[in-house]
Amino acid sequence: MDIDNLVSVITPNYNCARFIGQTIESVLSQTYRNWEMLIVDDCSTDNSVEIIEKYIKQDERIKLFSTDKKTGSPVEPRNIGIKNAQGRYIAFLDSDDIWLPKKLENQIKQFNDDKVVIVFSYYEKISEKGVRKNRIITSPSSITYNNLLKGDCIGSLTAIYDTGKVGKYYLKHIGAEDYAYWLSILKSNYIARNTNTVEALYRIRNNSLSTNKIISAKWTWDIYRKELKLNIIKCVYYYIFYLIKAIIKTLK
Repeated sequence: MDIDNLVSVITPNYNCARFIGQTIESVLSQTYRNWEMLIVDDCSTDNSVEIIEKYIKQDERIKLFSTDKKTGSPVEPRNIGIKNAQGRYIAFLDSDDIWLPKKLENQIKQFNDDKVVIVFSYYEKISEKGVRKNRIITSPSSITYNNLLKGDCIGSLTAIYDTGKVGKYYLKHIGAEDYAYWLSILKSNYIARNTNTVEALYRIRNNSLSTNKIISAKWTWDIYRKELKLNIIKCVYYYIFYLIKAIIKTLK
């Protein structure tokens, strides 16, 4: 393993036996081979851990961790993964999503720019059964902190960030934690760069918390007011942009 160029892929898992095999296979299929996959199980009650253990026997780059007790959130599993990650680059991939084969290869080369700390890409929505209908979510070619305040346009299943430039960041136990995470990283005058290619498949599941748009809207408002402590005028200004983007993304 070349630690200096190693990508640590962090995957929280809870009762995802139906999909975890496809998720792992999509990492195994990467043309960029210098990675480790840290799967953190949140006390699953199905046979997903057995499936993961079979893959561990096949490839030592796959590692399994677990929470002490069920948390019901991806935050603690991801933080456990971040703590144990050996790689310079950290990426997130949920246990029901899929990467396309050249995802890592296309993204790693973008970090040559000293100002780039996050690299992300477009992604495609698929149904719970994995049906693709060209529902592609696009985003700007580059994003600054101020751009990101107008709404989260970084798909977490596509993003990689460079700990060599900013160190490790940990997620907070708040709603819309992904959004707050990327804001924290970009706040130090860095940029996020888009490959402008589709590199991942995002599975829409009926029981997903993220499908509740009212809850998501409240979480975003709380980030503006409670986390970033923006005044009410700025909150309303950025919130309008967020709502427009959220509606467009939902309709895709």
